[in-house]
Amino acid sequence: MTIEIKRNAEETTIEVVGRLDTTTAPALEKAINEEVESTKNLVLDLKAMAYISSAGLRVLLGAQKKMQKIGSMKVTNVCEEVMEVFEMTGFADILVIE
Repeated sequence: MTIEIKRNAEETTIEVVGRLDTTTAPALEKAINEEVESTKNLVLDLKAMAYISSAGLRVLLGAQKKMQKIGSMKVTNVCEEVMEVFEMTGFADILVIE
């Protein structure tokens, strides 16, 4: 998995490429925690993320909870396979997905 961060005055976008699983989830969690301190709007762009495990879901849920207190978070460009996981786990109802 690779993570690319793009910042502008209004929001921070984190692009996730590859698989978000037990091995890679800590890296995304660290990146999100570092960005949460300096942004009000967080965008997770998942256009190149093909897989998410329960560890990845935990990271997204933690990020959502943090951002609710200080701003907003949305998830964009979700592929069909990952969207299916979101729907089966109820994350489609929790996350703002565009």
